[in-house]
Amino acid sequence: MDQIAKHIIFTGRVQGVGFRYTTYRIARGYDVTGFVRNLPDGTVEMLAQGPADEVDRCIREVQDSFAGYIRDARIEQIPCNPRYSDFGIIH
Repeated sequence: MDQIAKHIIFTGRVQGVGFRYTTYRIARGYDVTGFVRNLPDGTVEMLAQGPADEVDRCIREVQDSFAGYIRDARIEQIPCNPRYSDFGIIH
């Protein structure tokens, strides 16, 4: 199955609401690798890579879980990075 990677920047009220931990918990339920982290400008960055359907379902579940908090999600497909062998929270 084709592997893809998507880089996402979530804007809105996405820090201080359990976003990283919940995203981590959601991602662990899918066949994805990558990370989630807060950025200094108040946004949250996520990298999800793996089989296309798994990546898309994972991102959709994160968006659904925080629908009332996310104002925008800028999603860009990027090359896969073999550096990530699991999904984690970066501080």
